[in-house]
Amino acid sequence: MYLDLVKIFVPTAVAFFLGLFLTPIATHFFYKYKMWKRYGRSATVTATDFSKIHNEADELKTPRVGGIIIWVSVLFTVLVFYLASILFPSANSSEMNFLSRNQTLIPVFTLLIGSLVGLWDDLIQIYGTGKFARDHKSWRIWKVSIITLMSAGIGAWFFYKLGMDAIHIPFGGEIYLGFLIIPAFIIVALATFSGGVIDGIDGLSGGVLASIFAAYSAIAYANNQIDIAAFSGVITGAILAFLWFNIPPARFYMGETGVMGLTITLATLAFLTDSVLILPVIAFPLVATSGSVILQLLSKKFRGGKRLFRLAPIHHHFEALGWSRYKITMRFWILSVVFAIIGIILTIVSR
Repeated sequence: MYLDLVKIFVPTAVAFFLGLFLTPIATHFFYKYKMWKRYGRSATVTATDFSKIHNEADELKTPRVGGIIIWVSVLFTVLVFYLASILFPSANSSEMNFLSRNQTLIPVFTLLIGSLVGLWDDLIQIYGTGKFARDHKSWRIWKVSIITLMSAGIGAWFFYKLGMDAIHIPFGGEIYLGFLIIPAFIIVALATFSGGVIDGIDGLSGGVLASIFAAYSAIAYANNQIDIAAFSGVITGAILAFLWFNIPPARFYMGETGVMGLTITLATLAFLTDSVLILPVIAFPLVATSGSVILQLLSKKFRGGKRLFRLAPIHHHFEALGWSRYKITMRFWILSVVFAIIGIILTIVSR
């Protein structure tokens, strides 16, 4: 047990301090090459409430690729412990290596590919022109298609390589899905990605996602999936390093390179830890955020254009009501910790 905890917490600390070290270098690069959005959202959003709370000057002068710090820190940490086990072979170095085929190979691959696709999206909005650079609806359809293809590949790996064909039902055994595990993963991945709209206020997404990944580290530990626990802890450490510089006023935003990689990786971890049906509890702030957007759209469509919220996502609704950004962020952080703890308890007692 002692060595397992060391295997989790030491890489987590390494990822955190590595992120702190890399940030000044990355920040210089971000600002030197003006890696912020070319076009603001005010041109595509007509709500009067939005114009009152939105500071377009900040959006167009703050880099949007801060997620690079997260996934680079994670991948470097994974590489350091993997190379240490090869270059300095010993029982200790081998034990500390948490890159394994059956537990963490797919999450690492998912984080890398998702982050690179997200970076491509960010670069289009930074240096591109035309409707894609303005995040036009047609470009969003392309993104959804790309995520669907990625998710189909990961789901196929689950089914054909890992033999995963069922999901755990809390307090109720398992439900056999067979090859339907592939479309199930696609749905969960798209759902978690939709929660990425939480990246709308300084510090909000970082604090929420750190709690969620910390919860999955605890769940994996309880499942005796120590490599996954270590990997989830490393992501948590890297996010906390990002958050150190993302609290108001943000030095950079997470951007799609952070949101896409992290949310799809989250879906992967939920399946690997057999806790996918508890994911909505653990990630309740993401569910509430994406759900508020869906409810707003449905309200406009079926209630003659009437809005359910002043603004959506819901954190902007609270802004429109007069809440300060600090208050919204802190309360979302509190809720994320509370629901993460509830999710951990439900996962453990429902086995």
